[in-house]
Amino acid sequence: MDCANHKLNTSRCTCSYPGCPRHAVCCDCLAYHRGRGELPACCFTPEQERTYDRSVGFFVSVNRR
Repeated sequence: MDCANHKLNTSRCTCSYPGCPRHAVCCDCLAYHRGRGELPACCFTPEQERTYDRSVGFFVSVNRR
């Protein structure tokens, strides 16, 4: 099934991983990362996202106040 929001999602997707098969298909991206105990790229700042560390632990460590 095609994503009805793919065009809009493409303009919002912050994933910089080259060739990501889930780019701009949010439901697939969320399911994939959730299954791995991770968060998707859109939860991170651009600098954090470029590390490709999608772990919850990394998210918590860089977002402590």
